[in-house]
Amino acid sequence: MRLSPHVPDLSALDLLLSVIELGSLGRAAEAHGISQPSVSSRIRYLEKLVGVPVLERTTLGSRPTPAGALVAEWAQEVLDSAHHLDVGIQALRDSRHSRLRVAASQTIAEYLFPRWLVALRGRTSTTTVALESGNSSEVGAAVLEGRAEIGFIESPRAPKGLHSQPVAKDRLVVVVAPDHPWARRGTVSLDELAESQLIQRESGSGTRTAFERAMLKQLPDWQASAALELSSTTAIKSAVAGGVGPAVLSSLAVAAELANGTLRSPTVTGLELDRVLRAVWPTGHRPTGPARDLVAIARQSAAPRSATRPSRGL
Repeated sequence: MRLSPHVPDLSALDLLLSVIELGSLGRAAEAHGISQPSVSSRIRYLEKLVGVPVLERTTLGSRPTPAGALVAEWAQEVLDSAHHLDVGIQALRDSRHSRLRVAASQTIAEYLFPRWLVALRGRTSTTTVALESGNSSEVGAAVLEGRAEIGFIESPRAPKGLHSQPVAKDRLVVVVAPDHPWARRGTVSLDELAESQLIQRESGSGTRTAFERAMLKQLPDWQASAALELSSTTAIKSAVAGGVGPAVLSSLAVAAELANGTLRSPTVTGLELDRVLRAVWPTGHRPTGPARDLVAIARQSAAPRSATRPSRGL
């Protein structure tokens, strides 16, 4: 049902009740944190809509006219209903924010998300967080299909239909077994890397996509050749340590192995392997509540400097 143009808005009705309760425009202005001229202007506009005076101004203050007393009585019912509506809406918002569904690529889920979650708990301890982990393509699909409200990916670009925002930086590194020739030399050329069969993540992995883009930027005719494809970073690290072959992984994922010497990281000449980690959400729908807080925490939380450029352990 369409309202008549003579119905004042809620704030004007609220002001009228304050003037009547407090007895003056000045005290009502103070209570609402606005100027007295603003209160006078709103009351005059209310009277214009209603069509009759609602207040009688005197040297002692303001009091309602007979018509104003009736309007105030009706306004109280409207404002009570508005308050009930406000409470109900807030309850719906609280219910929606009581559970946060997150999707994150494996590297982010394992090496960054636990730290973000601790910080989120400090802001909103009542929110239950459900995490779905997969490769970057699977994360994008989870957000697009509504299984997750927010996602975190390692791919250079967000899937179509998703907005992305950079939240952190990472570096990919080549890793080999300690007895691999590259480990003894400490360096590997771009051409050597291009001709090698690597242990790779599966297609759709953000790590693999970022590495292949970096290679094609330097060598447009390069074609990837994988000795082995595995869907688990842990499995890849085990295969590399066992001497199956080299791999390219996130510095976050191999920091511990590089520190204890079970893997080595030769320097690659002529290849830039820095990358950006991104938060993604449906285009046109900005994150709210805990999802918004989580994105802010991710942006504020930098990756450890020690993992950015690991030593070769030689």
